[in-house]
Amino acid sequence: MRQERINRLVARATGEDMREIRRMGFTIADPAHVGFDPEPRRKRSPIIDWDTVGQEHGQAVCLNRPRKRLA
Repeated sequence: MRQERINRLVARATGEDMREIRRMGFTIADPAHVGFDPEPRRKRSPIIDWDTVGQEHGQAVCLNRPRKRLA
């Protein structure tokens, strides 16, 4: 199957624009080669380290505010 036909079929099935499908680079998978991953280093870990995330997006908070006097 030619690449243009693959792109058209994927675009029709997903509703995406042809340019986006070409950019993503779909291909026919070979069932004999199940473990094939064209971008093995781009996989993210399924585990989120919230301490690390907190350090990246931390914000100082002052909890000792002076109390307002009620009139």
